[in-house]
Amino acid sequence: MIPIKFGTDGWRAIIAKEFTVDNVIRVSEASAGWLLNKIEKPKVVVGHDCRFQGKLFAETVTKVLCNKGIKVFLAKGFVSTPMISMAANKYGAELGIDLTASHNPPEYHGFKLKGQFGGPLFPAHVAEIEAMIKPTPETNIDALSLDKFEKDGLIEYVDLETMYCDEIEKNFDLEAIKKSGLTFAYDAMYGAGQNVIRRLLPDTVLLHCEDNPSFMGQAPEPIHRNLIEFSELIKSRGDIACGLATDGDADRLGLYDSKGNFVDSHHCILLLIHYLHKYKGMSGKVCTAFSTTPRVKKMCDAYGLEQQTVKIGFKYICEIMVAEDVLVGGEESGGIAMTGHIPERDGIWVGLVLWEFMAKSGKTLEDLIKEVYEVVGEFAFERSDLRLEESVKNKIVEDCKNNAFTKFGSYEIKRIDDLDGYKYFFDNDEWLMIRPSGTEPVLRTYAESSTTEGAFKILEAGKEAMLS
Repeated sequence: MIPIKFGTDGWRAIIAKEFTVDNVIRVSEASAGWLLNKIEKPKVVVGHDCRFQGKLFAETVTKVLCNKGIKVFLAKGFVSTPMISMAANKYGAELGIDLTASHNPPEYHGFKLKGQFGGPLFPAHVAEIEAMIKPTPETNIDALSLDKFEKDGLIEYVDLETMYCDEIEKNFDLEAIKKSGLTFAYDAMYGAGQNVIRRLLPDTVLLHCEDNPSFMGQAPEPIHRNLIEFSELIKSRGDIACGLATDGDADRLGLYDSKGNFVDSHHCILLLIHYLHKYKGMSGKVCTAFSTTPRVKKMCDAYGLEQQTVKIGFKYICEIMVAEDVLVGGEESGGIAMTGHIPERDGIWVGLVLWEFMAKSGKTLEDLIKEVYEVVGEFAFERSDLRLEESVKNKIVEDCKNNAFTKFGSYEIKRIDDLDGYKYFFDNDEWLMIRPSGTEPVLRTYAESSTTEGAFKILEAGKEAMLS
């Protein structure tokens, strides 16, 4: 049997290759053993997203847990990751298990672990579960019956989508959004958030809000190159004030302005801080991942807010949110969390906050971004994912470790930060970052400049230097 390793956010693998029923049994058995070592009668929330065979894998997990005497709240139909996290908190479950590969390509599936507090299980606890995974499965799930477990009171079927929608209705002024006169659009990318906006804001222009486990062959990651159709829709209609897109399990977001221009996560984080602090008078620490723009620190300094940078992986932000008063926690990859909600990334929740910002301020998204630029300066961010031979990728990482680079083309390195990957700072607030992906065979490169063209120039200079 293959060794099973949890990456930045769960275990992910290719369906039918490593992600099999037998391997899901192994991880489930370890999760059950870990729980039973800690508590006598644990409870677990289990659900799946829209991926292929999600129901089969969720039922596999459920059978393993129930066979160990663990009570399971099993979600009806597909659900988003924030729904699982929220349910773990609301039902007092010691663990949430979400069968999802999030934004990864359609051939992947995954296994995420959530804590009772409503966010990613702490890294130390994930490591404990990982260490308990046995080489072979021990449970014969074919001999186990879900109906019998339900009769025995070990399975309770729960409607997590309604629970989540009810929570939104309690926390948002949806009427303000509906009566704003603004037209909004939402692209679910065939993901697990597809029903929520339809239920809550039925006048929203919807795209890819159908169940399609193949995602039409497209990785459901809300970055511009995957959202061209959405961008073109906004451009062609001409009456959409803002477009929101979420990924496969709806915990990440991407945004579009009224011209169909992509608004990345860095801008979303800054908009959120600006709204919560400047407009609503709220305070707290701001916690961001290593790949996020340093302009977050610039805004926090201007507003008198504490800012902390952590390693990549929302679990590190979550640990701080559970222990401290955090206003906003965010990542470059589109995962953002905020005060007043669970310590979890939530693309729909954050998107609705920004729509509410527009509705209540009476300002366009472009106007609000200008307000952000007045504080931190104008900037553009771009990312390039390089699919390289493993040997080439490893050599580049070794070169970074050994400080082999003194410049990238004409960009001279002024300082380096290696908290999680390698961030090279140049003059004029420009930088390049290099980091191998924790879940895919990819070397990620990131760049920031004052313009989009400038960011692409840095990426190209970085690629040439790395591969020369």
